[in-house]
Amino acid sequence: MPSPPLFTALHVVQPGDGGVARVVADVAAAQVSSGMRVAVACPPGTELAAAARAHGAEVHPWRAGREPGRGLVAESLGVARLVDAVRPDLVHAHSAKAGLAARLAVRGRVPTVYQPHAWSFEAVGGPAAALARRWERWAARWTDRVICVSDAERRRGEGAGVRAAWSVVHNGVDTARFAGAADRAAARTALGLPAADPLVVCVARLCRQKGQDDLLRAWDAVRRRVPAARLALVGDGPEAGALRAAADGSVLFAGAVADPAPWYRAADLAVLPSRWEGLALAPLEAMAAGRPVVVTDVDGARESLPPGQEPYCLVRPGDPEALAGALAALLQRPVLRAELGRRAQRHVRERFDVRRAGAAIADVYREVTAVPGPVCGEPIAP
Repeated sequence: MPSPPLFTALHVVQPGDGGVARVVADVAAAQVSSGMRVAVACPPGTELAAAARAHGAEVHPWRAGREPGRGLVAESLGVARLVDAVRPDLVHAHSAKAGLAARLAVRGRVPTVYQPHAWSFEAVGGPAAALARRWERWAARWTDRVICVSDAERRRGEGAGVRAAWSVVHNGVDTARFAGAADRAAARTALGLPAADPLVVCVARLCRQKGQDDLLRAWDAVRRRVPAARLALVGDGPEAGALRAAADGSVLFAGAVADPAPWYRAADLAVLPSRWEGLALAPLEAMAAGRPVVVTDVDGARESLPPGQEPYCLVRPGDPEALAGALAALLQRPVLRAELGRRAQRHVRERFDVRRAGAAIADVYREVTAVPGPVCGEPIAP
């Protein structure tokens, strides 16, 4: 029998968000392995470009800034040229800026999926937020499906007046890669970290969204209760200078890393004190490594945590005192911490494996393009 026709998906990804880049790289890898032709349009020289190419995806340079500006027309024309060159069956735009440029470029000529990965209007206030909400409502006319990474993100979009066909596909991680074989001591030796000091790790872009400023405000109180504790901020971003100025010697700035897995393995506890999210990837990665994680009660947080862990691991956003209390309490209870980590790892394996996310996205593609049967040669393994 002849092989089924090759389905082509073009992912358009904006720069600067490591979590989204890791999501796209993992989904692209699953799609390629299933027989799909995958093209990724992203800024050249990025970790996403290298990872996508290593997984067998086509990589096309798309030069774009992170924020809307004067270059938007040229960026949208760049997407249009790529669509003409790749001739995809479907365009999948990730995050607000790529969603803006791609939908302006395509305008319904090709089936289009948009995945906000947290809504643009949450990142700003005042007139800018109103403009972002208006744009999201308007652009929905050129969107065959909006994929949200949590039910909470979908509800927030509906509350902002976005009228769209919705699908909820939780983020997934490569659970086998993050579990790995290295134990905490071996990971610390490899990273040059002290073997015995309690270590809290935050993996995220250093920016206002991720709330590392609140974490540093909480850190003094943590250290008063656990004097030997250390904090590692893994990532880079626009707030790096201000955060360095506010930190003491117990805080390590690791910078951006290609693979955060060794840092999770080295940690006793992970934290992500975000101000807003869709469903953050870093907590899933930490839990896949068997580490409990303290998160703020933003979109997706309750959906990502294992049942029963909210009293220990969930705090109000923008509350350094509550954040300090949760971190210190878990650092002081190693037996509880280990049990929470074991449950978290099992939870992520069962509900947040990237293969499940890939299969769900393939289902969306099939629905949007009305392709009968799988959109690729072999279904992605459950």
